[in-house]
Amino acid sequence: MDDSKRKFINICLGGVAALAATAFAAVTYPLFRYYLVPPTDKNSGGKTSVPLNEIALGDAKFFEFNGVAAVLVRKQDGSLAALSAVCPHLGCIVQWEKDRQDFLCPCHAGYFTADGAVISGPPPRALAKIPYTLANGVVTIG
Repeated sequence: MDDSKRKFINICLGGVAALAATAFAAVTYPLFRYYLVPPTDKNSGGKTSVPLNEIALGDAKFFEFNGVAAVLVRKQDGSLAALSAVCPHLGCIVQWEKDRQDFLCPCHAGYFTADGAVISGPPPRALAKIPYTLANGVVTIG
């Protein structure tokens, strides 16, 4: 086989590989977003308000804060924690594990306390804290 035919076949194979990679990305990205990113509300401004009665003891509410996933935790003792929901390891969105009362990063099994401190895994630091105030039964984040 001469060089021009070999070059033509290599170009065709490269095009098929590029097409396959594009199709794979088009299928996997929506699945990634669906399973790893929690649903958020549409508020992406500087402050977010959440009525305290919307969050049961031991539960968490995910929301968008300044364009980034965040979470408000109402711990079993009634205290609150407002945190970034973005894992500092690779930027995955953490998930609240209600039965364990901690956060799990599904990408590399990093665990965080309800206050955002690292328990185990590869995360290099704690989840970022977000300032909040509580007045008249409404938590204002930001």
